[in-house]
Amino acid sequence: MTDTTDLTEIKAAARRAAFARRKAAFDTRLPGAAGRLSEVLAGHRGVPISGYMPIRTEIDPLPAMAEAAAYGAVGVPVIQAAGKPLRFSRWTPEGALKDGPFGAKVPEIDDYFDPEILIVPLVAFDAQGGRLGYGGGFYDRTLEGLRGKRPTLAIGFAFDAQEAEELPLEPTDQPLDMVITESRVLTFSA
Repeated sequence: MTDTTDLTEIKAAARRAAFARRKAAFDTRLPGAAGRLSEVLAGHRGVPISGYMPIRTEIDPLPAMAEAAAYGAVGVPVIQAAGKPLRFSRWTPEGALKDGPFGAKVPEIDDYFDPEILIVPLVAFDAQGGRLGYGGGFYDRTLEGLRGKRPTLAIGFAFDAQEAEELPLEPTDQPLDMVITESRVLTFSA
């Protein structure tokens, strides 16, 4: 049995390796990385979705979010406090933004709603729909709450290079329904 300290260290090592792979992919990225994401979202026109404002070396979902915003509500996550689920505030491509926690921009005016599809940033993913995030548990808490109310689709958006052979996952980690990369769409059965 792995104790908590071991798991924390294993996760930290997995994150360091994944950040390095993600940075290399980011540094060599080509334009149009959000094309496959746009194709998938086109099949869900009008369904309320959330994306994210990319920070550091995250793959950029903004072109797909802008396209989806022409058909329905698109939001971005707003951190409420440590240990709390995220809330999602309505975003538009031309909307005014302000600085939010962790360097991500958030809409200047709060207009919260519950999305039915979440485009989820990540550090690493595996071939079974496992996700390694930043370690705050925000998306796990949020997905658990939303999925408790109604079916909620979690789509990981990442570079191919972020795939890991094995991830140190915990029972509280919420699985992804799909991962979309710059070159492919992976779908996982529940």
